[in-house]
Amino acid sequence: MEVGDIEDAVAGLGAPPGLRLPINAVAVKPKRRSRADRVRGEPLSTPLVPGTQTIYVKTFGCSHNQSDSEYMAGQLSAFGYSLTDEPEEADLWLINTCTVKSPSQSAMATLISKCKSAKKPLVVAGCVPQGSKDLKELEGVSVIGVQQIDRVVEVVEETLKGHEVRLYSRRTLPSLDLPKVRKNKFIEILPINVGCLGACTYCKTKHARGHLGSYTIDSLVDRVKTVVSEGVKEIWLSSEDTGAYGRDIGTNLPNLLNALIKELPPDRSTMLRIGMTNPPFILEHLKEIADVLNHPCVYSFLHVPVQSGSDPVLTAMNREYTVSDFRKVVDTLMVLVPGMQIATDIICGFPGETEEDFAQTVSLIKEYEFPQVHISQFYPRPGTPAARMKKVPSVEVKKRSRELTTVFESFSPYQEMKGCTEKIWITEIATDGIHLVGHTKGYIQVLVIAPESMLGTSTDVKITSVGRWSVFGEILEEPSLHPNKETTRNISKINTAKLSSPKDELCNEDAFCCTNTCSSCACLNEKNSSVKTKEALDDRYEGRVKFAHTIQSLFFRRRRLGKSSVEKSSKTVAEKRGDNKLAYLDWFLIGIIFLGSVTMVAVLIKFSSILFSF
Repeated sequence: MEVGDIEDAVAGLGAPPGLRLPINAVAVKPKRRSRADRVRGEPLSTPLVPGTQTIYVKTFGCSHNQSDSEYMAGQLSAFGYSLTDEPEEADLWLINTCTVKSPSQSAMATLISKCKSAKKPLVVAGCVPQGSKDLKELEGVSVIGVQQIDRVVEVVEETLKGHEVRLYSRRTLPSLDLPKVRKNKFIEILPINVGCLGACTYCKTKHARGHLGSYTIDSLVDRVKTVVSEGVKEIWLSSEDTGAYGRDIGTNLPNLLNALIKELPPDRSTMLRIGMTNPPFILEHLKEIADVLNHPCVYSFLHVPVQSGSDPVLTAMNREYTVSDFRKVVDTLMVLVPGMQIATDIICGFPGETEEDFAQTVSLIKEYEFPQVHISQFYPRPGTPAARMKKVPSVEVKKRSRELTTVFESFSPYQEMKGCTEKIWITEIATDGIHLVGHTKGYIQVLVIAPESMLGTSTDVKITSVGRWSVFGEILEEPSLHPNKETTRNISKINTAKLSSPKDELCNEDAFCCTNTCSSCACLNEKNSSVKTKEALDDRYEGRVKFAHTIQSLFFRRRRLGKSSVEKSSKTVAEKRGDNKLAYLDWFLIGIIFLGSVTMVAVLIKFSSILFSF
């Protein structure tokens, strides 16, 4: 018998969101034992002590999904469960899924199969099970719906006992005050609403997230007060469509934004980033939105998906705006907000898209030269109207995607910044583990070499070189609270490179109308370049014993000089490098040299004694 929703089972219990309900309040599907197990008399499962196991959490998709995972991890941690990044170490896997495109769902299916092969208990959350409840891959696993994240402890507990639990629907939004374990302690992803008002023909996320449901302004203001007091330095407003906020509760986005910025510290230590918004719902508020974007504590950045430069294609997508509407949004914001940065999305090869339609899209992108364009091929999602439309041949879709990517990569949006001084807010470590990632007021990514103690601070930098995806800066004056001079001597000038993908920040936002997606950006293929370090390598050898110094200089200096300068500079960020310790191979080679020298001396002594005997 299929187990359905359990809202009716717990409706009268009155438990606050996030609190663990009694076990008998959870509808479960006990796992049936095989006939062989019953004959052997084996128990269904070994008794477990709840809250003592280790959980692996994997997240696919958008920033809203990431926030949901952080809330689930927070509740599990608060109840006593340990969290791990190593799936092999975990007693249970929790997979938070994304249904935007086929590749993300395929990756989920692969991970589920791997988990089942490893015989690990599994809980699947997110948009896939919510939007496709009968999916074959979900057979025999526990499921949490997108609005049931405050029940994760119960589901995990029952799943570890061998039961199958399925929770889907509810009548209220999850509380914003649940325990939370942030992926980045300096960044709070704050969902302001769920669902949307659109009905795009290609969107599967609408099936999962549903109709618009907005949090109240008071609840969001309280949350901002809390996270600021906790030391958060960057707040991302997340939503399937930020511009639609409040239309279901009698308010609007400008009212919310003006209430939130009043709670931000006047010293600009915490910045606000507005999430993705579709054109229709901000057209009537452009002047108010521009005023907010000009606020000192708000990034002058907005993600506005256009999806196509052709009105007939937008009509087929049911996007509810025209290309001229999109142009009005972009043109108005660019005029009213100095340094405004706008990112957009394009779907290549939507059913019915002609060569002329695609040419109009290319022309639009060329005209504005957007610094960030998320380019995606069309993927038909089961159950959507677009999946039944006549498709453009896949060869042609890929060709158009490559052509638009080439056009986009020909832009040089940051060239004028070289030599300028910019204020940046530093919140992350780059993927290379060496640079710190900061953002300008326009949310342009700047990479600097500086100590980790500068995370969560703001500083002025001089832009020393410009890459296609990022710019590179040198800190002008390190704050006095960072006394480690050794780490500041290696501030370097960087050649053009992409060390931390914009995908990490921007593709967590929406590439399709009703979801913030992690789309296939065109910005993922440039290789890292090396760093020219100012510090002289000879400083490494100061204070060593002369004999060891001589041996190392003779035999290992060339190898050390041959290391990439990026590796040599990495000690400015983390104290993980043992630059003053010789590797095991070095000691092995020294040992061989020493034994060889001793042997040679012995041979010479022996030869001398024989010679003198004559």
